[in-house]
Amino acid sequence: MGEYLVRRLLQSVLVLFLVSVVTFALIHAAPGGPTAIYLRPGVSPAVQQIQAHNLGLDRPLPIQYVNWLGLMLRGNFGYTFKNHLPVGQIVWPTLGNTLILMTTAWVLALLIAIPWGIYSSTRQYGVADNLGSVVGYVGFSMPTFWFGIILQMIFALSLAWFPLSDMHSMGRSDLGDLLWHMVLPVTVLVLINLAGYLKYSRASMLEVLNQDYVRTARAKGVPERRVVFRHALRNALIPVVTVLGLDLPIVVSGAALTEAVFNWPGMGQLFVQMAYAREYSVLMAITMIVAVMVVLGNLLADILYAIIDPRVQLGARGAEAQ
Repeated sequence: MGEYLVRRLLQSVLVLFLVSVVTFALIHAAPGGPTAIYLRPGVSPAVQQIQAHNLGLDRPLPIQYVNWLGLMLRGNFGYTFKNHLPVGQIVWPTLGNTLILMTTAWVLALLIAIPWGIYSSTRQYGVADNLGSVVGYVGFSMPTFWFGIILQMIFALSLAWFPLSDMHSMGRSDLGDLLWHMVLPVTVLVLINLAGYLKYSRASMLEVLNQDYVRTARAKGVPERRVVFRHALRNALIPVVTVLGLDLPIVVSGAALTEAVFNWPGMGQLFVQMAYAREYSVLMAITMIVAVMVVLGNLLADILYAIIDPRVQLGARGAEAQ
């Protein structure tokens, strides 16, 4: 396991380096730029050149990348073009807001979806199974922003049960007020996540429940509860773990549409705003944070495989077994 982790970490460093190079090149190759955003239309090319020099954008791209990489390796994501603010001062509080919203929705969706999927697989075509199918179709087909707007119209504007938007009411920052503001955006995100996890957990359990070793356990008179939770569930969780590992970066990157509809100051909304403002340093910081989470999500999924299924061996022993 230790050898495997070291090898994966070294591979991860190479992957993150390539991601940073490609992202840096693409961002700077995009049409427009900070000089076009911050200068009034019609200014002379000489003024544009002076502004590009002041922002350091007239240097060769490899030199700009090396300067950015040097700052990042020292824990500094750089500074914004507009106000020369440290990027970390903008990104870290926003990341915290996103984690509050996305983690809550993610955990709630899992707590509902996995037990529901297990129950539906053991009661195929029953009431819970059919209701789960309806939830799945609705969750997959309904646009996130539209569902958010409908909830706002009903529960915020018509009934006035919950706030329309924002993270806190004016002049308040307590936990109760935060939870009150989270109800509608979390409901939207739970439904979207629930649809996928419910389908995956149900399908995975149905596949495992039809395996020969499960039939053998039932033929030996093993109680159904033990067959489901002792023999089938552990193997059925492996595909679900794969999906969870792939979805982990979403918890960090945020949900841009949901955050925009509810004016939630999160990473998704920040990325869109910074893309319009051509704030290259902020875009690079968000991209690299998400890339790190992608790497960690895949690594975490591999480790969970070995924990859930003892037949899965990581490292040299796993290679020999193959």
